[in-house]
Amino acid sequence: MSEQPMGSIRIAGVDQPVSQLILGSMLLNDEQMENSSALLDAYTSIGGNCLDTARVYGPRGMGAIGKWMTEEGNRSEYVLIVKGAHHDASGPRINLLAVEEDLNYSLDLMQTDYADIFMLHRDDADKPVGEIIELLQKPLEEGKCKALGASNWTTARLEEANAYAADHGLTGFACNSPNLSLARANEPRWPGCVSVDTDDVLWHERTQLPLLSWSSQAAGFFTGRYAPDNRDNEEIVRVYYSDANWERHRRATVLGEKKGADANQIALAYVLQQPFPTCALIGPANAGELYSSAKALNVQLTAEETRWLDLKTD
Repeated sequence: MSEQPMGSIRIAGVDQPVSQLILGSMLLNDEQMENSSALLDAYTSIGGNCLDTARVYGPRGMGAIGKWMTEEGNRSEYVLIVKGAHHDASGPRINLLAVEEDLNYSLDLMQTDYADIFMLHRDDADKPVGEIIELLQKPLEEGKCKALGASNWTTARLEEANAYAADHGLTGFACNSPNLSLARANEPRWPGCVSVDTDDVLWHERTQLPLLSWSSQAAGFFTGRYAPDNRDNEEIVRVYYSDANWERHRRATVLGEKKGADANQIALAYVLQQPFPTCALIGPANAGELYSSAKALNVQLTAEETRWLDLKTD
């Protein structure tokens, strides 16, 4: 595919616009560079420029990114997200030591000296937000990152944290990364994960804080590989199987037939066309899956269609 423009958003502190489709690193592997480079090249060809990484995903994906960027000499063209300070077996570890350890580990693997966005992978509700904001200033001041993000934080904690930052002349969170998808999660997919509800959507609409959705395609719920009578995948059944979600699936299929798209592309377009800045983290296994998801960029939804998909209207 030839290079084509992709929709993008602005995130405070990041030098360049961030493409609305963000490539996850979990399926990249520095021991399989032919496949990894092909996927990264394909992502570039559709106008993508943002890569999502995390220490808990393991070293292989970050290693592949580092090898590829070094070989191509293109570090400045990409927005790198590094997530860190994830809980471990002992519990929460949001402290300066963990932040520096995870950030430095990730940067070394990716052969770069800075992340565009450093994102806390979890929250520690027992720790005052002011203490967290204070400790995050150090990597900013050292140039190890340009912006801060929060993954799996509630909007209430985000609002409190950014209010503290504003009151004390500090840098707050420039983006939020919860789960937002057309299929609503019945319960957290993993412990400590946060999926947005109606109130959260209204909060983002009011604040216009960018939202970077993980599992934006609901783990393939809309691909056709699942059905109400197929309960083989216990995790997907637990998280996404509900009468309401199957009706959303039906409506996405119906609307897709009218727009020349499949249900999965309609579901992704739903995430990308919220009334506030959004990006979708995707995890294609190959270029074919990537190009299929990218077709969602050409799907236009009206506000009425978006509400209908989400069962807000009949």
